[in-house]
Amino acid sequence: MTRPRALITGASSGLGRGYALSLAADQYDLVLVARDEARLRELATSIETENGTHAEVVVADLSTRSGIDLVRTVIETSRIDLLINNAGYGLKHGLLESEISELEDQDMVLTGAVRELSLAAVKEMRIRGRGGLINVSSMAALTTMGQYAASKMSTLVFTEALAGELRGTPVTVTVVLPGFIRTSFHERLGVERPGPGWIWLSVQRVVATSLRDARAGKVVSIPGASYGLAARIARFVPRSLVRWGSTGFSLSRRDDH
Repeated sequence: MTRPRALITGASSGLGRGYALSLAADQYDLVLVARDEARLRELATSIETENGTHAEVVVADLSTRSGIDLVRTVIETSRIDLLINNAGYGLKHGLLESEISELEDQDMVLTGAVRELSLAAVKEMRIRGRGGLINVSSMAALTTMGQYAASKMSTLVFTEALAGELRGTPVTVTVVLPGFIRTSFHERLGVERPGPGWIWLSVQRVVATSLRDARAGKVVSIPGASYGLAARIARFVPRSLVRWGSTGFSLSRRDDH
């Protein structure tokens, strides 16, 4: 039998790498997408050696037109049974201190690429009569914490809308809202990890929960009971309080000097 095939963006590290390892263990063939070719090839070799599945490497920068076009071509010209839009990153400065080009590049990765690749994939899946889409948003979507939060909210609403249009079809659509995850995300930003240790989820837990929810056909997946409760409460919190809390929540920058 032909093995299922999944395409994962942002696959070279963190949550994307976690998805790749989990799906490879489940005997998926993979298309691994990221900017870091060396890490991708190391991961692909490890997966093929340990699991006997095939892992294809696609080096692409999803903040660029050429990068998005490259991945979209893969989706439109080969079978993709599961697409996981996971690529993303944070900015080191707030809105007023960031260059417009930086905000635009981030939004292209978090929103533009997600939208375009999602639509390309589900159209092909609908024709074939099966398939799944997982878009990684964030609990930040429920806050007002800058462009990152704005882009993640866009992905949340877009994915929910797409799920509505595909209701009743064999194509499942799931958006994941992780909270804080133990990855190198904050280290790359040069910030200390905020909050107590219990708010931090492992990559394995987020991957396992979101894949289980996607297979069950859930539209919104929120790993971690505490985060699920927080999301339910957030619907009743006045926006003025959300703005106050978002502004008051700051990440402690490390002194690099």
